[in-house]
Amino acid sequence: MAPIPGSGLAKGLAVTLRTMTKKSVTAQYPDAQPDLPPRTRGVIGLFEENCTVCMLCARECPDWCIYIDSHKETVPAATPGGRERSRNVLDRFAIDFALCMYCGICIEVCPFDALFWSPEFEYAETDIHDLTHERDKLREWMWTVPAPPALDPAAEEPKEVATARKTAEKLAAAQAEPQEGES
Repeated sequence: MAPIPGSGLAKGLAVTLRTMTKKSVTAQYPDAQPDLPPRTRGVIGLFEENCTVCMLCARECPDWCIYIDSHKETVPAATPGGRERSRNVLDRFAIDFALCMYCGICIEVCPFDALFWSPEFEYAETDIHDLTHERDKLREWMWTVPAPPALDPAAEEPKEVATARKTAEKLAAAQAEPQEGES
C-alpha cells in the first residue's frame, strides 16, 4: 500500500504541536548549579603521594597532553649493611586541558591510583595557556573527588580478602592452641 500524500507533513505538524504545548524547562545555570550525578567527569585530580613517576599516563595519553618531569634521588639504606636505593622524585606533573579529550585512559592505566575524576567543571580561562594545570592546581582538584560508592552488600567477598581472613583465623587458632595446653 502506498503512503498517503502529505502524511509525513501531518506527522511533523503533530510533533510540533505536542512540543509547543509542553512547558519549557530552562536551567538558570550561573544562578542555580546543576544537579550532577555523583561520578561526573569534570577535571582530573592528582593524588601526588601515590605517583611513582612510572610515566604510564603520559605514554598512553592519545593527545599527549600530560607533561611529567622527574629526577632520581638516592635513598639511604633502611638497615645497617643494606644497600642504597634510588627512586624517582616528581618535579613537574601538568595536564593541558586545552588538548585533553577527557577519555580517562590516564586514570584507567595508573597502577597506583594517583589520578581521579573530579566533578568540578568550572575552570574556564580567558587565556588558553592558563588551561595547563600544574601539579599544585591538580592537587587542589583532588580534594573535590567524591568518595567511591559503597560496596554492594550482596556481592561475594573478594578472593584476596577471603584468603587473608582465613589465614588470620588459622594464625589466631594456632596461637590459641599452645595457650590452652599451658593452662
